[in-house]
Order: sequence, then structure tokens, then C-alpha cells
Amino acid sequence: MFKHVVGAALFAVATLAQAADYPNRPVTMVVPFPPGGSTDSIARIVGAELSNRLGQAFPIENKPGATGSIGASQVARAAPDGYTLFVSSLAPFVVNQHLQASLPYNPDTDFDYITVAVQAPNVLVTNAGSGAASVKDVIDATRKNPDTATFASSGNGSSDHLTAELFWQRTGAKGVHVPYRGGAPAIADLLGGQVQYSFQNINAVISHVKAGKLKALAVTSAQRSPLLPDVPTMAEAGVQGVVVNSWQAIAAPKGLPADVLKTLNTQIVQILNEPSVKPKLLDQGFEIVGNTPEAFRDFQKAESARWKDVVQTGNITLN
Repeated sequence: MFKHVVGAALFAVATLAQAADYPNRPVTMVVPFPPGGSTDSIARIVGAELSNRLGQAFPIENKPGATGSIGASQVARAAPDGYTLFVSSLAPFVVNQHLQASLPYNPDTDFDYITVAVQAPNVLVTNAGSGAASVKDVIDATRKNPDTATFASSGNGSSDHLTAELFWQRTGAKGVHVPYRGGAPAIADLLGGQVQYSFQNINAVISHVKAGKLKALAVTSAQRSPLLPDVPTMAEAGVQGVVVNSWQAIAAPKGLPADVLKTLNTQIVQILNEPSVKPKLLDQGFEIVGNTPEAFRDFQKAESARWKDVVQTGNITLN
């Protein structure tokens, strides 16, 4: 018994010592999507600032595949020492468990949640050659030709995929879902005319909209976006119940030392609100969240329940 008590005490001392000088080597930030998308962008902004503040490199490791499950499972198996972080959008945190019967990780038990960094509405966009000028045009087209009206997404279970499913459920329309391995390739094919429509993160397509390469038909926020003041909300366009925010958040393997969790949460929230960072994020259409680990956990549970209902109602599968 005495040996067990001494062992536990020594482990606690070692953990506190480790937390006190954290970080003392590079910290890997795993992004479960390809470079170029919203999640990758947030990871690089936060990682660069953490490096400046904490004096260690925060390299980005892109591990795309299976709607983020490959990267998520890698992080879930990593040591909970603060040297592996997970930067992701909602699919790995709340959706995959409702889509994949044999998920190689458990989002409810395998992570310590650090903070939701940002959120942003999606925007229904179409390529310049589609001929659609309004949400009504899209609904009419999907009802007339449901087998040829194509909707691109960054992957099965992504916010853009589920927003399309919610849109179909609310309108009675139906299109063909075309999943990609990330937002960047989906947008590339949308620009090229290989697909017709997409509910993309506003920050990912705003430059293309302003350049006239994509047409924005509606935003999924409750109010109009200051970035696109002339674009109606879904409610204004006649579609009720499609209020959706995509979001990017940061987590770590379960078992993170409390001091390390506090350090990371404090530093990241401060970074998001820095005068040199916050305006850039706002200009891209992001809303700063920067909540506590407890608030993130509550949010994750609520989002999981919400999207579970959409998945079940739409009978959505990965096939």
C-alpha cells in the first residue's frame, strides 16, 4: 500500500513539474483535413501566435481522411501531455459518431476540450454558370432535376454537407451530395463548374464571391453577414429553420494535466482577442468564441444531439 501511495505522489510531482515548464519542445497541431480550408487556416494562425508566446514551434500536421476520423483517432491515441493538439471543425467532434458504426475513437471520452475558437455562418453559393440567381431558383432546380442538381461538400458529415441535408429537409427539395476530402478541393470544382452548389464556410468563399466567380444566394446566420450585406438570410429567402454556424475548435488527448489545459485555454483565448489577430478573423467572417473547456463540453453535447436528429431524419449514411 505504501509503495502505491509513494508512486502516486511521485507521479503527481512529475506531472506538476512537467506542467510548470510546458512547453519545452515542439507541439504538434493535428488538422484532420487538407491544407487550405477554414480549419487549417485557424490552426496556422493560432499555432504561429502560440509559438511567439510560448517559445516553441507549433507545427501543423494535416491528416485528412474519413471526414476527420483518421486525424481524430491519431490524437486520441497520443500521450496526454500537451504535445499533441487537435484542431478540427464539427464533424469529428459531434457528427462522425452518428455516421460511423465502428468509429476508431470516442468523441465523448477520448478528448479534453480546450476551447471553441471561432464560428461562422455558411453561405449557399453557386458557380457563375449555373444560372441560379436566388434560393428559389435552387429549390426549383432541385425539385425538377433532383438527380443532376449537385451539392459539393468538404466531406460526409461536414457542416456544409449537413447544412445541405437540413436545407433539403426544410424545403422538400433534394440534390446529389458530392463529398470531397476538404473544403479547398470542393471549392475548386465548384469554381470549375464540375458541381453546381455548396453551403461553404463564408470565410472560405468570400474572396471568390467578391471577385464574381461565385454567386452568394443566402447566408445561414440569423442576421445578414456584414461581409455580404446584400445577401439575404435563409429565413429572408423563404426557408425557415436553417440557422447554422460552422465552427473550429481545439482539443487534446484525454488526461491533459490541469495546468497545461489552463495554459492552453488562457493563451488561445488571448490570441483570438489580440488586436493584431481579432480584426483579421472578423474580416474573414469568423466570430470569436474563445470559451472555457466546460462551455465547450456543453456545446459539444448540444451540437451532437442537434445533428444526430438531422442525420437520423435524413437517413444519412457514409455510402
